[in-house]
Amino acid sequence: MPSSSNKPENDLYHKLKWLILFRVVFALLLLGSNITLQFSERPSSPAWSLQVFYGLVVAIFLLSFYYALILKHVKRKLLFAYIQIGTDTFVVTTILFITGSFASIFSFLYLVVIIYSSMLLFRRGSMVMAVLCSIQYGIMVDLEYFGIINPLYMKEGIVIGDYDWRHVFFKVMITMIACFAVAFLSGFLSEQLRRTRKKLLALEDRVDRVEKMAYMGEMAAGITHEIKNPLASLSGSIQILRKEIPYNPEHDKLMQIVLRETDRLSTLANNFLLFAKPPIGKIEKIELESTLTETIKLFEKGRADTTGVSIASELFSNVWIEMDPTHLRQVIWNLLLNAAEAVESGGLIRIKTYPLKHDYAGIEISDNGHGIKEESMQSIFDPFFTTKPSGTGLGLSIVHRILESYNTWLDVESKVDRGTKFTFKLKRIDPPT
Repeated sequence: MPSSSNKPENDLYHKLKWLILFRVVFALLLLGSNITLQFSERPSSPAWSLQVFYGLVVAIFLLSFYYALILKHVKRKLLFAYIQIGTDTFVVTTILFITGSFASIFSFLYLVVIIYSSMLLFRRGSMVMAVLCSIQYGIMVDLEYFGIINPLYMKEGIVIGDYDWRHVFFKVMITMIACFAVAFLSGFLSEQLRRTRKKLLALEDRVDRVEKMAYMGEMAAGITHEIKNPLASLSGSIQILRKEIPYNPEHDKLMQIVLRETDRLSTLANNFLLFAKPPIGKIEKIELESTLTETIKLFEKGRADTTGVSIASELFSNVWIEMDPTHLRQVIWNLLLNAAEAVESGGLIRIKTYPLKHDYAGIEISDNGHGIKEESMQSIFDPFFTTKPSGTGLGLSIVHRILESYNTWLDVESKVDRGTKFTFKLKRIDPPT
């Protein structure tokens, strides 16, 4: 399954293919309309201007063919999109120059370019193209007004020099304002669409994750019970043998190993059962700041491997929630442990709470550690998936299952060598009276 980070790149690739196709169709329409006008009316433009027009159409075809050839091999597709659409603005300016410049009826093509640039490049890209279109149109009209250039095709009776400068300035300003207005509106709509799509993709990932965890949980519950009973029998039998048989240092050492490994397997089975079926907690009203402060202090004192790791807290006061305190401590402990194992000596862990809309409280735990690789992001909540030599791979799975029982979920953002951030939200309640 492709990772979510590759989805925007793939989406841009498909949009660029459609843009190339659109450019070919546009060139065909230009060619067809000009041929139709030639056969339906007596041509009023000189033959050489038609040659320039046909040359432009051929250039559009050749550019499109070249774009199609190299598209798969281009690594920086965003820059490639900027180059393509920026070139389109110059093509539109050339069309205007051929068809009358100031008197041309094709100035609306600037708006078309800006609209589809917002679909590929969003608000920033559409604004860049609006600037390019405005500069090109303004320079072309100014050069024509001062007689430096003359359009290739000029309608009879329409000469820019016959107009007052205020009229020329007004038309240039209206065209520029239209470019920026369309860029702003289309960019705004594209950004809204992108945010909505991002939320839908995130929701789809969460639904897939919940379905997978539910299936694993059902399977894990049965397997865990089948493992715990033989382990208990094995541990009890070894303890009885250890008391009854004559003491032998070698035999005693072997039995200690069996007991130690049995305890380790029992702990693992208990954690797996906790993942499979989190116990129904005793819901209490909790003041978030005091509970988190206590958990942080216990974590700092109880973990020898946190030496040299700083924990900075930024906790919003007087935020109350309803939750089993044991569940909350377990969630925070596992996330702090995950962060502590990701940072090196001298690293920093931040824990932050903040109010959210609709009476929710946000909790964020971040670190500046080595981060999570892209190929691992899809599996970090899977049971027994771990990149640590001594980890069991159940910490995040348990956190996810506990939070799921409170109708919330764990979000993660990570960049390699820059750190990881886990966030979740809980329903706020009014402080007890």
